[in-house]
Amino acid sequence: MTNSAVRILIVDDEPPIRKLLRVGLSTQDYAVSEAMNARVAMELVNEDKPDLVVLDLGLPDMSGHDLLAKWRGEGLSLPVIILSSRTDEAGIVRALELGADDYITKPFGMNELVARIRVALRHRLQTQGEKPIFQTGDLSVDLVRRIVKVEDREVKLSPKEYDILRVLVQHAGKVLTHRFLLEHVWDELTDVQYLRVYVRQLRQKIEKIPDQPRYILTETGVGYRLQEV
Repeated sequence: MTNSAVRILIVDDEPPIRKLLRVGLSTQDYAVSEAMNARVAMELVNEDKPDLVVLDLGLPDMSGHDLLAKWRGEGLSLPVIILSSRTDEAGIVRALELGADDYITKPFGMNELVARIRVALRHRLQTQGEKPIFQTGDLSVDLVRRIVKVEDREVKLSPKEYDILRVLVQHAGKVLTHRFLLEHVWDELTDVQYLRVYVRQLRQKIEKIPDQPRYILTETGVGYRLQEV
């Protein structure tokens, strides 16, 4: 997918933010449309069929959460990246649990947003056919044979460590909430501290410098992301 084929809908009630995004994304050859509220956003999604939505949570006529829930409830699967304040961790987590693909906090850099857009678009393209072997940097994960290697050296993981890594790999580049990981790794919802312990152990085995992770990144107050390098 080339940038010129990608249509992005910006949903934000602040004209300066919309202008910033319109100018920045247009220079990357994205086709940009704008909505200042939820009503216009719903119309444009139906009429223009955008490939991705950048959605602010604070809209004047409907909350971004409610709009996202409505879209997902209708089966709309297009990628949605949330715009949020840096302090609204609860709002970010809720949006991700409602089906947002990623988030970025204000103020943000255009390069970071473009990178998040590319990851979200790529992830949606890959969901139809999961690759049996995942490779990023020195890390490789064979999802069929359950073999993990770092620099061609096989790494032995516990079942829970592997399950956490497997879920992160299946959603590489995407931020996963604590709750999402707990629900997909444990049979029943457990304390998030268990997850933190296992992630710490996993980093000890796959990261060169566990305290400065290259692969498994912490999204403070939200969850974790497997970064593709």
